[in-house]
Amino acid sequence: MFMLNGKSLAVGRAFTHNDIQYPANWLQLASEEDKAAIGVTWEADPVRADDRFYWDGDVNNPRMLEDRLEVKEDGSPLWVQVLDNSDPDNPVMVDTDVQVVTRGLKYTWTAQVKDTAGKLLAQSDWYVTRKAERDVAIPEKIVTRRAEIRAECDRLEAAIAGCSDIAAFITVVSSQDWGKDE
Repeated sequence: MFMLNGKSLAVGRAFTHNDIQYPANWLQLASEEDKAAIGVTWEADPVRADDRFYWDGDVNNPRMLEDRLEVKEDGSPLWVQVLDNSDPDNPVMVDTDVQVVTRGLKYTWTAQVKDTAGKLLAQSDWYVTRKAERDVAIPEKIVTRRAEIRAECDRLEAAIAGCSDIAAFITVVSSQDWGKDE
């Protein structure tokens, strides 16, 4: 992006500098020397951190790894509420005995890994059903593939659980290798 005095300049938009009005197409038509003469510089756009792991793409604001029990401002537990409609003329929200939990990355990614494994295994579940119902052998390549899927799921679950920081977590979830179905 083009910068002038610490502020970004939008291409295709007029701007004023030192009481001089520059037209909307000036940045596109001006030479590098003309831009440098008034102090216009080029800075690469900042790299946005992966939103799956960081809030608002800010590398200094990682999402939490662990689940968190939520509390009110005074420190007391925040309870899940349900609608009490016992008096139809005066429905009210009442606390349950379940505390609100904000799920961390470990929980959500472990659930995603299990879901992926389940979907991959579902493709060959009919072999298992056929074996149970009619005693027809499951082909060895299917048995092997299903074992690979379960092993990858187990490996990822254990590795995710063992992560203590966001960098390690990103490394683990980026290493998923579900193999290829044939």
